[in-house]
Amino acid sequence: MKNYLYNSSMKKILVIFIFLLVCTTVQAEVLQAGVSIEDVPKTVFGTWRVNAKLDQTNSYQTFKPQSVDFWELTRVGDKITLNNPYSGANAEISINAVEGNLIVFSKKLPYSNNKVLTDTVNIRIDGNHFSGVNSLKLESFSLLDNHLMKTETAQYLIVGEKISGESILTE
Repeated sequence: MKNYLYNSSMKKILVIFIFLLVCTTVQAEVLQAGVSIEDVPKTVFGTWRVNAKLDQTNSYQTFKPQSVDFWELTRVGDKITLNNPYSGANAEISINAVEGNLIVFSKKLPYSNNKVLTDTVNIRIDGNHFSGVNSLKLESFSLLDNHLMKTETAQYLIVGEKISGESILTE
């Protein structure tokens, strides 16, 4: 009987230990998964002139070989918005990662009646300049049953120059 009680107690302790281990692991993953908006360097905010050169694509007829654009990155509360004053495009972005001056952000928006554009930007800020990669994915869906018909992708090499906003040199 004593041996049974001992084995039963050991089983309970083992179950409790495994439960705590699983809960701690799950909680740690949740805490590590989020990126705080406070981690975003203040120098990213402002107006940038961005030059983009097509590096690779599966649809040369869809994507421009090069472009010059203007990005206004602003923060209001816990939201970051990317605005293009010339095209009129305006979107809230999601911060995917921040490691020092390396920032990864994305946005996903309807592009036209049956298309969705996912735009992921990976940049490294160096003073009043940045360089990086802009990856685009344009998905076309059927108007009849909404199934995915086509995916077009492009990767641009981008460089940006700060036109206005807080300088990294003033921090």
